[in-house]
Amino acid sequence: MTDRKTLATVWLDGCSGCHMSLLDMDERLIELSSQFVLLYSPLVDRKTFPERVDVTLVEGAVASEEDLKKIRRIREHTGVLVSLGDCALTGNVSAMRNTCGPQPVLLRVYQENVDLKQHVPTVGVPALLDRVRPVHEVVPVDVFVPGCPPSADTIYQVLSELLAGRVPTLGGVAHFG
Repeated sequence: MTDRKTLATVWLDGCSGCHMSLLDMDERLIELSSQFVLLYSPLVDRKTFPERVDVTLVEGAVASEEDLKKIRRIREHTGVLVSLGDCALTGNVSAMRNTCGPQPVLLRVYQENVDLKQHVPTVGVPALLDRVRPVHEVVPVDVFVPGCPPSADTIYQVLSELLAGRVPTLGGVAHFG
């Protein structure tokens, strides 16, 4: 039997900068790896979210029907849900389309800025929500970690505390932007 926690990381609508900061922990990530088992992540090949995860780090905003379905399943199967980065906390850059809605954005990208085959795809592109939302507007969140992206030091502190069974305090360590 192991006393290692289970960990997942998820990428919704964002740039993957938070995952890059996670990897920027370098040797500290290896140090922490003795305390967790990574069950699900864009960094591994598992296709479905596990039945039970102790801690899940979520990067990105909820922008599509696919994101909405995914975050609800993740919340249902996660002990501690962490909103990681400004996109997960506020919607950030993805939410800029909230001022006009998804249709004008799709038209601009797939018709107005295209010379050949001008059409909005209906296959392979998830249906966009009317409004991009931060994670906590859709499901309850336990820990909020601001930053665009949060620094490797901040992520290390958060993970260290969570793996030790403590709620992290980020006063003076994390900030937006």
